[in-house]
Amino acid sequence: MSDIETDICVVGGGPAGLTLALLLLRSGVRVTVVEKNRSLDREYRGEILQPGGLALLDRLGVLAGAKERGAYELRRFRLTERRRVLMEFDYGRLPAPYDHLLSLPQRHLLEELLGCCEQFDGFRYLEGQGLAELVRDGGAVRGLTTIGRDAGHSVEALCVVGADGRYSKTRALAGITNQRHDVFDMDVLWFKLPMSEQPSGVVRIHRGDGGPVIAYDSFPGSVQAGWTLPHRSYREISGRGIDYVRDAAARSLPEYTDRIREHVGVLTDLTLLDVFAARAERWALDGLVLIGDAAHTHSPLGAQGINLAIQDAAVLHPVLLDAVRGRTATAEVLGAYEKARSADIDAVMRLQVMQSKGMFATGKVAAAVRPRIAKVVSRTPLGRRVTRRIAFGNPGIRVREDLFTADRQPVQEHRKTYHP
Repeated sequence: MSDIETDICVVGGGPAGLTLALLLLRSGVRVTVVEKNRSLDREYRGEILQPGGLALLDRLGVLAGAKERGAYELRRFRLTERRRVLMEFDYGRLPAPYDHLLSLPQRHLLEELLGCCEQFDGFRYLEGQGLAELVRDGGAVRGLTTIGRDAGHSVEALCVVGADGRYSKTRALAGITNQRHDVFDMDVLWFKLPMSEQPSGVVRIHRGDGGPVIAYDSFPGSVQAGWTLPHRSYREISGRGIDYVRDAAARSLPEYTDRIREHVGVLTDLTLLDVFAARAERWALDGLVLIGDAAHTHSPLGAQGINLAIQDAAVLHPVLLDAVRGRTATAEVLGAYEKARSADIDAVMRLQVMQSKGMFATGKVAAAVRPRIAKVVSRTPLGRRVTRRIAFGNPGIRVREDLFTADRQPVQEHRKTYHP
């Protein structure tokens, strides 16, 4: 087992972890990222970036390169019920250049972030290494050990950052309780269909006879669809067989009936998303802090996941830089990040609950009230305020470029990735 000494060790090489790593590297901090997967060739869920996330990635210098790898711009959100448009938001009314959503394969974003990180001598990427244990000294976290197929590593760090998702092992090993809230009445079965026409440029929620379905353009040449089903009902529904699922999805997306029947052949063609909200009881301990889904988990409504993760990284960046410069990463120091971010996260959770009730609730009362509410929201200033809130979140969050001390450095002959 080899030893590595670093300033910050990030567990999880997703959007949150790699965005934070690049921010810190550009500020002269040594960073080691631990990623359990052996490559970027894997399944991803989140693909949509809101304008607020686009702005931060652009300031960090990675947006253009990620887009060049392939993406689709989405300029409208539309809610329909049996082909009747109930509500539509035009992102083109937002200030340019961030006047659209971006359907961007997560792999493209991670490739660009990782490539930029690897320009710095202070970067180490432990690929194919899972978190084994947290290393403690007098109760404070002082690093971790990893396990891989053939060998592991021991990493000594001033602070460990848990960026390893909704089922965070970092959070579990730290003994931090995750408070789950089943406030949404749905789960989502995701599947992809080939695109037979030009990209629509629209994120759509269809309310049809088979239940609500989310659909949007997915690069390259696909439609990403998510059929919603009652929360925790998948076992019962899957027991009815793939024909039942196909027929229900086709009733909600009749224009895709032929493609659904052709390309959704078995249940394994579907990916189940257990939709819930959750929040860790605390985000910081001495020597450890949580970020992204490890700290707070959200529903897919409003495509907030990646954007919140990127914003988390931007908020945590100056806090960690202060910790490194002062060589102290106490819970009090790191807790400044939770204090700064907590109200934003609470606001997103409240808004998502309202969205879920408004767009996915069933019953006669909901069916009667929904068109009236949709008309008010889409045709008054309230709709524009809601759109801006969903699009940008907290507009005060920005990349602290004034803290950057290092630009991209020449790539050394060796690639700074450790293979087990």
